[in-house]
Amino acid sequence: MPIAPERIRAVFAKLERDLLKLSTERRPERVHSFRTGTRRLQTLLEDLLPDRDRNQKKLLKLLLRVRKRAGRVRDLDVQLAALRSLKTPQEPRRKTQLMHSLIEFHGEQDRKLRKVLTKETVREIHKRLRRASKELNLDSGRDPLAVAKHLLEQAPRPEGAPSEELLHQHRILTKRARYTAEFAAQSPQAEEFIAQLRRVQDALGDWHDWLMLTQSATHRLGDLPHSSLLAVLRNITGAKSRRAMATLSTSVSTQASSALAVAPQQTGSRKRGVNTSLASVRTPSAA
Repeated sequence: MPIAPERIRAVFAKLERDLLKLSTERRPERVHSFRTGTRRLQTLLEDLLPDRDRNQKKLLKLLLRVRKRAGRVRDLDVQLAALRSLKTPQEPRRKTQLMHSLIEFHGEQDRKLRKVLTKETVREIHKRLRRASKELNLDSGRDPLAVAKHLLEQAPRPEGAPSEELLHQHRILTKRARYTAEFAAQSPQAEEFIAQLRRVQDALGDWHDWLMLTQSATHRLGDLPHSSLLAVLRNITGAKSRRAMATLSTSVSTQASSALAVAPQQTGSRKRGVNTSLASVRTPSAA
């Protein structure tokens, strides 16, 4: 299945808009949209159109520098959203302490992002985006769905209970496969495949959001053995981990089933008997 030119045009146009908006305001949705747009362009130029010219290589290098800074801001946006959604009476002072610590760190990362978004950098990225969009050679393009399925085949198979590292690898590969498949021309096959990947990505992203918050809380509050707040966060993360594994296991896409199948086993580091009301807490997962 060939690459859809209209989807390429949409990615370039949206990334140009997001770059300009991000240079003036860094609201969470702006940061998130810029990061996903940059990843989509990277997928296009590295996985589907691998014969990159000098301009495209320089463009990716510039975007990567900004995206890394934006990523740190985005991670903190997600953690703050998760913490605000946590309705628990346990240790309100520690929760407030953690909130203030994350907000302060977010301010530091936002200032660093602002420093890399100079007028000169924004102008150069904008110029190289325009040039790259006009000089793409689609004749050498690869089949988006075939490439996406090949990416999923690289996902490691678990031996025993899946680890956090294995889930993380699946999360990255599933996201990359989805962005690749989205460049395919519209068809029922492509839409079903993309929807399948989105379900898996959402579950893995939700788990990863809470894992990051739990790790930040442990780092900033200290690994307190009797902290009820940390216990709640670990319980939620454990529930999200099991849900992510179950989603991988029950994936029904015939194209991706062999690559996505993971047995829904209880990991040794997770606690049993998670409070179901806590397990239902949700935050927007990273796209």
